[in-house]
Amino acid sequence: MIVTLPQRRNIELSVTAPPSKSYTHRALVAAALAEGESTIINPLIADDTKLTAAALTKLGVTISGDAKSVTVAGCNGKLSCPPGTVLDLDNSGTSLRLLAGTALLSDNPVTLTGSARMQERPFGPLADTLHGLGGMIVFAKNEGYPPVTIGGRLLGGYATIDGSVSSQYASSVLMVAPYAKGPVDVTITGTPASQSYLDITAGVMTDFGAKIRREGYRHFVVSPKDRYSGRTYVIEGDYSSASYFFALAAICEGKVSVSGLQPLSVQGDRRFLDALEMMGCQVTYAGDRVTVSHEGPLSGITIDMSSAPDTVQTLCMVAAVARSRTVITGISHLKYKESDRVAITADRLRHLGGNVTTDNDRIIIDPAPLHGGVIDPANDHRTAMSFAILGLGIGDVSITGADCTTKSFPEFWNILSPVMA
Repeated sequence: MIVTLPQRRNIELSVTAPPSKSYTHRALVAAALAEGESTIINPLIADDTKLTAAALTKLGVTISGDAKSVTVAGCNGKLSCPPGTVLDLDNSGTSLRLLAGTALLSDNPVTLTGSARMQERPFGPLADTLHGLGGMIVFAKNEGYPPVTIGGRLLGGYATIDGSVSSQYASSVLMVAPYAKGPVDVTITGTPASQSYLDITAGVMTDFGAKIRREGYRHFVVSPKDRYSGRTYVIEGDYSSASYFFALAAICEGKVSVSGLQPLSVQGDRRFLDALEMMGCQVTYAGDRVTVSHEGPLSGITIDMSSAPDTVQTLCMVAAVARSRTVITGISHLKYKESDRVAITADRLRHLGGNVTTDNDRIIIDPAPLHGGVIDPANDHRTAMSFAILGLGIGDVSITGADCTTKSFPEFWNILSPVMA
C-alpha cells in the first residue's frame, strides 16, 4: 500500500483518540491471570494487541468479544498449554516481553519467537532476571535474543534488572510477581528507559488488586498475598497516537482537537504537548479534550524525551519545520524498537532535505528547505505515521508499505482521509 500526501494548510480537525495500546496489553495479561471474569471496555483492537490475546488463548485462557469490549475468563495464575507450544509474536516487543514472564506460570515450557527484526532485539537482561527467579531459559539461535524457550517456576526472590534498554523487562517481571511462591523484590539499575511505562504497569496491577511497594523507579516489592481479581476495566485514550494529530496542527498551521484523553494520565507521551507549547503552539484542555493551535512560527527547543519514546519521531517532524535548532535527548533506547528509530528518522529526514545529525543519545535538527520524496518506513508503524504528518506539511511525499500502521492504529489513514481529500 502506497499513500501520497498532498500539501495542506490551515487544517481544522476534531478526532477521538484511539484506545491505549500499552494499557490494553497489560489489562489483557492481568485479566488472564486473575481469578474470575473480567470485561475490558474500549480495548485497542490492533495487530499487536491481537497477538497478545492470541498468545494468551494458546496458553489456555478464554477470550471473546469485539471492538467495544472483551471478556476474559481468568485462570487464577494457572496457565496450561501442550508441550512444544510456540508463541509467534511477530514484531510486537511488548507482547513478547510481557508474555515471557507469564510463561513461567505455564504447566509446560513455552517458546517465544517473532519476526527477523524481533530476533535482533535484545532479551538477555530479562532472561537473566527470570532465571534468577526460578526460570529455565534456553536460546534456540543466538544467546540473548529470541527465539527463547522458557520453563521452570516463578519462585520469587531478589532480582536486579538493567532498565537502560527497556522498561518492559521490569514490567514483565512485575506483572506476574503476584503469582510467585514468595515475594518478588526488584531493583532497577542504570537510567530507566521509558520509565513512565512502569507507572502504567503498576497502575494496571493495582487496579486489578495487586499490592506494590515502590521507591520511585528504582525499587519495587510485590507480595504474592494479593493477586488479581476479575473486574470491569476501561482503557483510556492513547497519547502516543494522539500526537500525530497534535503535530498536524503545528506543521500544517491549523487547529486540532483530540477527545477521549485522561488529563491526568501517567502516560509519558503527554510530554509531547509540553514540547509543542515550548515551540510556540497553544495547548488548551477542556475535560477529556485537548486542543492544539498553531500560533505562529515554531522555535526549536532542547528537550529530554526519555519518558516519551513513542512521540520522539513525531517531535522530529515538527522540529524539521521549526525556524531554529532542536536537540532531542534521552533517545538511545530507540535503536532497539521495531526499527533503529534514531537512524531511520535521520536518514528519511535527510532524504526530504532535512539537516540532521545524531549521536548515541540525541538527535539534532537544524532548519533546512524540505521537499517531497518517497519514504520507506521499513515496516515501522510510527515511522510511517510521523512522516505522513510531515508529508501533509510539505506535500508530494509518498509512504510505501503504509499499511504497517495497523500494528497500533488501524484507523489512522481513515481518520486522515478528509484532510488528504
